[in-house]
Order: sequence, then structure tokens, then C-alpha cells
Amino acid sequence: MIKHDVVVIGGGLAGMRAAVEAAEGGADVAIVSKMHPVRSHSGAAQGGINAALGNREDDSPKAHTFDTVKGSDYLGDQDAVAAMCEDAPGQIIWLEHRGCIFSRLPDGRIAQRPFGGAGSPRTCYSADVTGLVILHTLWEQLERFGVKVYEEYFCTALCVEDGIGTGVVAYNMRNGALELITAKATIFATGGAGRMYAKTTNGYASTADGFGIAYKAGIPLMDMEFMQFHPTTLKENGVLMTEGARGEGAYLLNALGERFMFKYAPNKGELASRDVVSRAEWTEILEGRGVDGCVLLDMRHLGREKILERLPQIRELALDATGKDAINEPIPILPGAHYTMGGIETDKWGATRIPGVYAAGECACVSVHGANRLGGNSLLETIVFGARSAKHAVNYIKSVGEVRPSERTLKAQQERVSGLLGRTSGTRSPILRRAMNATMSENTFIFRNEAGLRKAVDELSAVRKEFDASAYVMDKSTTFNTDLVTTLETDFLIDAALALAAGSLARTESRGAQARTDYPERDDANWLKHTLAWRNEQGPPRLDYSRAVTIADFAPEVRSY
Repeated sequence: MIKHDVVVIGGGLAGMRAAVEAAEGGADVAIVSKMHPVRSHSGAAQGGINAALGNREDDSPKAHTFDTVKGSDYLGDQDAVAAMCEDAPGQIIWLEHRGCIFSRLPDGRIAQRPFGGAGSPRTCYSADVTGLVILHTLWEQLERFGVKVYEEYFCTALCVEDGIGTGVVAYNMRNGALELITAKATIFATGGAGRMYAKTTNGYASTADGFGIAYKAGIPLMDMEFMQFHPTTLKENGVLMTEGARGEGAYLLNALGERFMFKYAPNKGELASRDVVSRAEWTEILEGRGVDGCVLLDMRHLGREKILERLPQIRELALDATGKDAINEPIPILPGAHYTMGGIETDKWGATRIPGVYAAGECACVSVHGANRLGGNSLLETIVFGARSAKHAVNYIKSVGEVRPSERTLKAQQERVSGLLGRTSGTRSPILRRAMNATMSENTFIFRNEAGLRKAVDELSAVRKEFDASAYVMDKSTTFNTDLVTTLETDFLIDAALALAAGSLARTESRGAQARTDYPERDDANWLKHTLAWRNEQGPPRLDYSRAVTIADFAPEVRSY
């Protein structure tokens, strides 16, 4: 049995930031990750990280808070949003003092670019590889503190004994053994769930692991209906073209060569919030003004020097995938599944309803993004709430004695895996995943309606039932059994997808990323509340709306850009 004070599940930015904070606080901390931390999907984040650094008179943490609340379509909890925005400048300085290399102004200050929905340029960046630079900075800190990393361990279940979290069970991919990892505090930082969709900006590892593990352990998922579709992804492979391109001045064009965004957002144009831009693009495409099912991202006017200095990666990515050089020609793009605003319900310290269990980063729903996330706030969320959850966990474990190892959870997981491996026939997970992807992409995309959402719930319920009855793992080996791992990942994805579809069907309004053509208006009288989804083994989740949105300084108003 493995034993630590604090165990962090996931080795991306939120996980590493949590682990470093816990180590600095004197805890014996370890990371459990299904891949090497530096390969985490956090490395794909391109555009930047928001903070009101005090470089401009028109910016402040309060202004950042307002922009975030407005961007959330007033569903974000304002106390949590304020905590994130107030912590932001200190976290940027913390990163800088540990060697994070940000792009600079000529006078040496950290450069900040405009991003969508922001009232002032506040997005700090490292060219267009910001996530990767921060990821490597945090890896160096893990090495500095000697944090133990259990690499290629796939977490399968949360352990709960006497009503408190006591660690996890993880599948050791190298030898096929299920191992009990006991800890006084457990922090989930497993990233997003974009692989619910057929095309996504998310890496292949973004399979809702933390969502599914917490959900099965009795922790609700919150606001899952709010899936962000990023406005600029490559048609060929779903790869992200950073919002930083529009921040640097790139245009969006339709087939007529028009900069169409000012029809939809007269003041902000291409720098309106992401939900507004994605709906505008999709409307242009649906109304016949697209180019082969896309619109165009035009950077030519920025010039070769600026593109190579500030946007080198997306130029390379577009060139590799499309053969088009952004220096000389526009790039065809369309909206793609990008970010799960919902997730494991937590408070503003990342604590869940089970003592000793936390969540941070994209797998968590602290509700700082509400119904729509602003670009540049995702990296910020990982750093701020990775640190906050670890601080709370370190204080929590001081009052906790030895916890009881959950042998019963280990046994249950051994029986679960043995059952999957023992089947001699059935339905393989890629078939089930394709069915899930198809209904999600067709019925829970940018525009939704009752008929499509009901169809999605029915079809996902059938996929859930078929998985439980007949999911089949063809590979019976014990070493790097990726067939087994992807089957377990598919299980988690189905749970997340059902919560998303059911929440979308129940929410009879349009708010942020939830755009219902049959209910086109925001309805504050009835829907200014969070959706809590509780797992139901018999079908769609049980939904409740007992958690109200926290309103502080900013009363809801009509949102316009």
C-alpha cells in the first residue's frame, strides 16, 4: 500500500500547482498521473493568463471581476470570482519569481494582450505557448521539492471511509495491478471532458476521469450543460487557433470577405466573449456565408515579423494541417468543443461535500466561469485554485489523525476490472464512444432544442445501459493494457455526457454557452441558479437546484459587447 498526506490526481497545471503548494506547506505529497506531467493537456494552452497587474490605470482586480461575472452571463459565483481575480497578480509574480518566462514590453514589464470580453488588455503571455512555459516552470518546482510522481497510474475510484476521503485506487499500467493509495486529503486535477465530442481542441487524455470518479462516489456535478465552443479551431483536426490571434488584431471573414463580427457585437467585434463569437460564426455558416463549412481567420495584415514573434505555433499548426501559411492567406476555422465550465461541485477553496476531497482546474466547478469562460481565465483558474485547494488541504490534514485504508474500495475495483477482463464477448468501447460522440455532436452543439436534447438523453441512456451490460475488453494482457484504460475512460465520459445533456434539456433558457433556439432569452426569474446532477445508476441523473448563484457587487443586467 502507498501512503501520503496529500495525493493529487492529475499532473497538469492545477495538479502541479497544488502539489508544489502542499510541499511548500510541509506536507508529504504525491501526484498520481496517467501520463508524464509535462505531457499534460495544459501544455496546449496558447494565448495567456489573466491578471490585473497594475500596469494600466483602467484596470484592477475589481474590473477583472466584473468582466468575468459579465462573461459568465451572471451565473458565476461572485465571491469565488473575486477571490480568483484578487489572487491573480500575486500568482503571476509567484510564477515569475520561479523562472516563468513571460513576453515583455520594451521597458521590461510583462506584456499583456487584449482578449475577448475584457475591458482592458490584461492577458500575460509567452508568445503563443503560454501553457507549456508554465507547465515546465512547475515541473522544475516539483523536482526542487522532490515530489513523488506515480506516472502511468490510472485512477479508477475515490476511497471514502467513515464519511471522509481516504485516498484512491489506481491501476498501475506497467504491471496491471490495482493499488491502494491512502491519503488524508485527495485533490482531483484531472482536466476536462472534451472527448465527449467527436471533434475537440482537447487532447486524447481529456476523458472526464475526475468527473466520473467523484460522481460515482456521490459528489454532484455542477452546471455541466455549459460546454464552451471555441470560435477558432481547425476543421481538419479540431486543433486550437489561439484567441491571442484576435487579441493581436486578426480578423474573422465570411465568404463575402466581410468582417461580420460587428453585426453581432458592435463594440467588441472579434473580441466579444467566446459564446457570442461562436454563435455568430455558426450563424454565418448556417445562413450560407461560410467557406466550405468554415469562416476565415485572417492574420495577413499583422505582417510576417509580428506573426513569427507572437503567434509562431499556430502558424505552424495551420501550415501542417491545412497547407496554408497564415502569413500569406487566411486560415479556414470553425467553432469546436473546447472547455467544460461545469464539473465537480466545490466551494471557493476547492473543497467538495466529502471532507478531505478537493478539486481544482477544469474538472472542478468552483463557478468562476458560470455559463461562459473568458479566455485567459482557465490558466488562471488552474494556478489560483490549485494553490487554494492545497492550502485548505494542508490545514485540514493537521486536524485529521490516521485514516483507515479502504480495502473494500480496492476489492470492489478489482472485481470491476476482473469483470470487464473476464467477458469473452460484447461491445468494444470505441463503438460505444463513437455512438456517444455522434449524439453529442449532433444534439448538444452550439444551438440546442428540446427534440434534439431529448434524443441525446435517450441515446446516451442506451449507451450507458449497453456499456454496463456488455462493455468488452479484447486485450487481456497485464502490461500497458490501453484497451482496458480506454474502456474505463469511456465509462467516465458517458457519465459526463449524460449529465450535460440532461442539464441542457432541463434548463429552459439561453445563457452563455447554453443556446436554446426554443427558449432564446435568458430567464433570471427562474434560472439564476446552479444545476446539481446526482448520479443515478438507472439512467439520467437526478437534478436539483438547491444551490443559488452568489451575487455580490454586480446585479445581473443585459449582456452586450
